[in-house]
Amino acid sequence: MPSTANTLDVRAIRADFPILERLVHGKRLVFLDSAASSQKPRQVIDAMNDYYRRSHANVHRGVHALSEEATDLYEAARKKVARFIGSKSSRQVIWTRNATEAINLVAYSWGRTNIREGDEIITTEMEHHANFVPWQVLAREKGARLRFLPVLGDGTLQLDKLDELLNSRTRLVAVTHMSNVLGTINPVKAIAERAHAAGAVCLVDGAQSVPHMPVNVQELGCDFMAFSGHKMCGPTGIGVLWGRRDLLEAMPPFMTGGEMIRRVTFEGVEWNDLPAKLEAGTPAIAEAIGLGVAVDYLNSLGMAAIRAHEQETIAYAMERLSEVPGLKLYGPSEPEQHGGLATFTLAGIHPHDLATILDADGIAVRAGHHCAMPLHLKLDLPATTRASFYIYTLPEEIDALVEALYHAKQIMSRKPAL
Repeated sequence: MPSTANTLDVRAIRADFPILERLVHGKRLVFLDSAASSQKPRQVIDAMNDYYRRSHANVHRGVHALSEEATDLYEAARKKVARFIGSKSSRQVIWTRNATEAINLVAYSWGRTNIREGDEIITTEMEHHANFVPWQVLAREKGARLRFLPVLGDGTLQLDKLDELLNSRTRLVAVTHMSNVLGTINPVKAIAERAHAAGAVCLVDGAQSVPHMPVNVQELGCDFMAFSGHKMCGPTGIGVLWGRRDLLEAMPPFMTGGEMIRRVTFEGVEWNDLPAKLEAGTPAIAEAIGLGVAVDYLNSLGMAAIRAHEQETIAYAMERLSEVPGLKLYGPSEPEQHGGLATFTLAGIHPHDLATILDADGIAVRAGHHCAMPLHLKLDLPATTRASFYIYTLPEEIDALVEALYHAKQIMSRKPAL
């Protein structure tokens, strides 16, 4: 695999991830499922352990030393995330459980306030269910129309169709920055500009992009951005909704209870300021702290270097996988348009069977519809196999995948016909 000046020291990085040392079925783990959830460096694990050992207390609720320490750590993490995505203020960073909850927060709060009967919502045929079903439900509830930007045969969006779909009734354009199936990196800046020209708001699902490339919400020009901590070296149970401040200020709370309230009387309630207004209840304190440390870790590597590494990795993966007879790759053929994953089918082997055989060789991939059933219906496929890469992926792991695919072909060729 060729190298560039930005190439990461992957072997040094791998030393930070204890799980990569374990054996699976007696073989060294080859983890190629980072698009589902990335592994965690010891820095994140240690920071969360340290918080529980030394500083645990509820945040924003006490004047004692532990509560103040916990609050400082928790809010410092919010500021780190804000800087990481180019937010003007940390108040625009709303903690959620994951990207799915972040998108649902927009659908329930902004959507139910602003979408009316006869309005239109545009999303794409390549969306994860999290950026598809909430709009489907909202459209049915409100009597609005959900329209879809088509996917072309090369895995890219049919962008010339967007202007035809946009009209005076369009209220929202919801689009993934990077497809979790095709790997397609979409031109969300141009999409947001066209949405705004039509008077619509633009929401970007950044679950697959924020962990893998430089992302600046100001430069993208989107109105909302959603992403998850667990895909970017952080823990599960913490996600982010970033929003334009005027939109967040106008949104009513989705959940009510403690912390998000400034004042309650028997007669009524007054909501708190951002971000508390949209964060009811005791939050995921340790998880937020862990995500802040994950951001530190990614910043220490450099997001441009991470993206360069993944371009090299996907180029090598596509080259090697194309050597396997009967294997068909899906998504753009150019690494510049492609994120760090390779989705494919192998003739004569169901993706679930293939993933099971690969697992026996210590190789973790994902098989199924990847929470993108409409896209698989469009492709006329019941399922696909996906190998996904990250900062710790080595070229020899791709070689191991290819070798295991040949092994799978041998096994299935010996299987007696029913």
